Amino acid sequence: MAEKLAPEKRHSFIHNGVKVFEWDQTLEEVNMYINLPPNVHSKQFYCKIQSKHLELGIKGNPPYLNHELASPVKTDSSFWTLEDDIMHITLQKRDKGQTWASPILGQGQLDPHASDLEQKRLMLQRFQEEYLKIKEAMSYRLTGTSFSHNNWLKGKNPGFDFSQAQFTGNCPDPRTFMGGICTD
Repeated sequence: MAEKLAPEKRHSFIHNGVKVFEWDQTLEEVNMYINLPPNVHSKQFYCKIQSKHLELGIKGNPPYLNHELASPVKTDSSFWTLEDDIMHITLQKRDKGQTWASPILGQGQLDPHASDLEQKRLMLQRFQEEYLKIKEAMSYRLTGTSFSHNNWLKGKNPGFDFSQAQFTGNCPDPRTFMGGICTD
């Protein structure tokens, strides 16, 4: 069920007709995808992730990106990898549930409609995540003495699937709704 609420497609940041990067987000992270130039050895690439800044490029050259991030990240759990000629950067959001309009401050912002759709998708992700936490907590607390409890424990309950849910009107902020997200 949770995978149904994963980003359906990546957003693209295009500058002067050239795709600079693609990105998507979940409640906890923002992922950036950058196509690497051909014929450059992987050890030549670098990426510096700071709390509010990102710099990346090819060693010995001016940075490809050298920008402030739209929001702070947790540097100890943010990282980057190279695979199949793509640099994948995972930025762990400092404020879980915050909807980012773009990874880079002031660059490639989502239009209001796309931003609203992102916020709705993240809110549904939050509902799904909280439902799964409640289900897990209930399975530890229930004794299994009644039929409905046995079905719950055995996973035969119908469960909730928020992947087809829709909001009418304004969607609440997933980070602050109902007192905010509890962090583990």
